[in-house]
Amino acid sequence: MGAVRKTITLTDSQDRWIKAQVSAGHYTNDGEYIRDLIHRDRQRHAETEMLRVAIQEGLDSGASDKTVSSIMQEVEARLRRDGQQ
Repeated sequence: MGAVRKTITLTDSQDRWIKAQVSAGHYTNDGEYIRDLIHRDRQRHAETEMLRVAIQEGLDSGASDKTVSSIMQEVEARLRRDGQQ
């Protein structure tokens, strides 16, 4: 994996925060903290996209003729089958 060097400008408050995270032992240096932020941001975007797709699939599938009770029974049966209940 290649690496690219970046120069960024932070406020004093942001710099103090990063240094506090490093001093607390959560990260070994500033760069590790920033890379972790990027990693978490990418995960959040991926999760948001998965939710967006699921919502669109639901909207595209149209209205259901099932009752809330029958849906709950299906969910409970699936959870029991999967050993989660």
